[in-house]
Parts: sequence; structure tokens; C-alpha cells
Amino acid sequence: MRTPTIRDVAARAGVSKSLVSLVLRGAESVRPEKRAAVLAAVEELGYRPNAAARSLSERRTRTVGVLLNDMRNPWFVELLEGLNARLYDSGLHMLLADGHLNRRLGEDLTRTFTELRVDGLIAVGTLRDPQALRNAAAQVPTVVAGTREPDLPGVDVVTNDDEHGARLATEHLIGLGHRHIAHIAGRGAVGELRRRSFEATVREHGLTGGAVVEQGDLTEEGGYRAMVRLLGRAQRPTAVFAVNDVACVGALSAAEESGLRVPDDLSLVGYDNTYLSRLRHLWLTTVDTASHDVGRRAAQRLLERIEDPRRPREVDLVVPFLEVRGTTAPPRPGG
Repeated sequence: MRTPTIRDVAARAGVSKSLVSLVLRGAESVRPEKRAAVLAAVEELGYRPNAAARSLSERRTRTVGVLLNDMRNPWFVELLEGLNARLYDSGLHMLLADGHLNRRLGEDLTRTFTELRVDGLIAVGTLRDPQALRNAAAQVPTVVAGTREPDLPGVDVVTNDDEHGARLATEHLIGLGHRHIAHIAGRGAVGELRRRSFEATVREHGLTGGAVVEQGDLTEEGGYRAMVRLLGRAQRPTAVFAVNDVACVGALSAAEESGLRVPDDLSLVGYDNTYLSRLRHLWLTTVDTASHDVGRRAAQRLLERIEDPRRPREVDLVVPFLEVRGTTAPPRPGG
């Protein structure tokens, strides 16, 4: 059977080939009845556009490069789902690269993306080499998602409102009655924002004397080691807010190894509401960062940047909320 062509679709729908092309590109200028006729013809004939031919005619590859800080971070999973769904609706496809692997191999994957002539680039999470991203952004429309850095002209930022989220976590613990609260901090702009918000919140409540910040990182091992140090203090905390869910899992392991029961002896709050926090045997209280929405908005910003590369830079903050589960409770009397 002969493969249907765009000419066949146009004949079936009773329209021109150029109008079929407009519909397939998602142009908003097409009248609803014409769009419906074209889409019905596409479905009836089983027409599938030739991606290579379309790329040549449009001088576009219909691809978007997505560079992740570290693919092992579970927070990226739902972000990628939101990102991919919006890009797919616009006929674009993702090409994924792992920044962690990039560092091990010594390759500049942003340069690889530009050599592949991607239509746009999305950097997810804090990258180690902002200059490489700066160079890429000078050549291709670029959006940063999930962090505030680097701050580059013409590069939109879509991320969680980290200061508000950290305040939600800290005030939740204060509201339960905790007065000896610790924060396991992370590095980079995101970690700095969450730490500063924690410190500001305990200061506003007059609790600086019972609050402490222990430096960690975004890993389970970092959370574990930070928790061990906290439990070794003369005045151990009754509650801990960790910079993310992964570090919180490490803190939970350290607490249980020390014979403490969560939340009876120690309350824990994570951040990101990843699938880890929803595992029944963990069931972490955490801050939901709406990562799916961050991904969807990042894709939308990129589409707008592709259409108008010269438009003003925007910072889009997604509002988080607290998800209370099974790792927080009031402190023991006299604790």
C-alpha cells in the first residue's frame, strides 16, 4: 500500500497543502473547522509527516537538547515528564544528556547540542560549568529550569520558590512546638536560598538560640553524615529540615541507627516530594515543588524564546506547598 502524502491529506480535507502544513505546525491562525478537517484526514489516512524532510524545509531539527545536572536525582523525573509532554504537543523531541557523566568524560555536551543544531536548549539543575552554557546560549534559545544559576542575559529561568518552600517547612516544625531545630544545608544557589530562609524564619520566631545549620549536600551520604554530626552535639535537635528528600533519607537512616524513632523522638522534613518521599516505609513530610509544572513551564518559555529570541528575560517562580506525612510530630514533653 502506498504511503499517504501531504498532498493526499490536502485532497481528503479539501484544502491546500500549505494549510495542511500550518495545521501540522500548530499554527493558531487556522480556522477551527479547517483544522478539524485536516486532523480528521490525517487520522483517516494514517498520515505521518516525514521528520527529515520537514526539518530541511523549515531549517529546523525539531529537537531540544536537555542537559541534566545529574540524572540520578529523582526530582528530575516528574520535571522531565512535564517538559516532554509540552514539547511533544508542539512537535518537538528531547535529546537528553547527563551533566554528571559529562564531567567524568570531560566532554562539553552543550557544544554537542549546538553542533547537532537543536532548536533550543534547557539546562536542568545547577551545572558545574556556567561558561559552557553561556557559550551555548549565545547560539541557541536557552532556558534554565530548577535553579537560579547561572544568571545569563536572554536566558529565562523557571524554578521553585525555594525561600517560600523553606519557610513552609520551618514554620511547620515550629508550629508543632519544636524549639531545637536543625537544617541540613546544600550547596549552590538553591541550597543557599533554602538555608537563608530557614535562618530568617527561626530568627523571626526568636529561636536562633536553639537552631543550627549543618552543612551537607544533595546526596543520601551527605544527609547521613550531617545527621551523625547533629546527633553528636550536646543539645541534639528534636527536628531536622533537610535540603532535599535524598538527604532526608540519609538523615533518617542515621537517626534509626542511633536508636531514635521517627517521629516520636525526632521529626524530619524533606524537600521536593520525589517518589522517595511517597514510599510507604519512608512516608516523608516534605515540600512539594510542583516539578511537573516546572517542566511544563520551562518548555513553554523555550517555545516562546524560539519564537522571539529578543524578548526580555523572565524568572518564573512556581509556588510550592507542604505535604504532611508520617515523619513529623510534636516533640516529647521536656524534649
